[in-house]
Amino acid sequence: MTEEPSRAAAPVLDLKGLKCPLPALKTRRKLRDMAGGALLVVETTDPLAGIDIPHLCQEDGHVLVAQARTALGHRFEIRKRTD
Repeated sequence: MTEEPSRAAAPVLDLKGLKCPLPALKTRRKLRDMAGGALLVVETTDPLAGIDIPHLCQEDGHVLVAQARTALGHRFEIRKRTD
């Protein structure tokens, strides 16, 4: 039995203040450097990230575990695809 990585231990990628397309590009770059199955939390203030980040996950095969609006923007929990 394998243990699922804890959400509390997931790295947080703070992309607040960046505008399209930087949040999606930086998220893709960070996921590329992570192990398969790892969880990444992304926080953004760009309104278009609500479209771009889910699209990135679909295109690259990652799982969008959770997506929420925050007071300042969006918060995403992404599970990197296993290769």
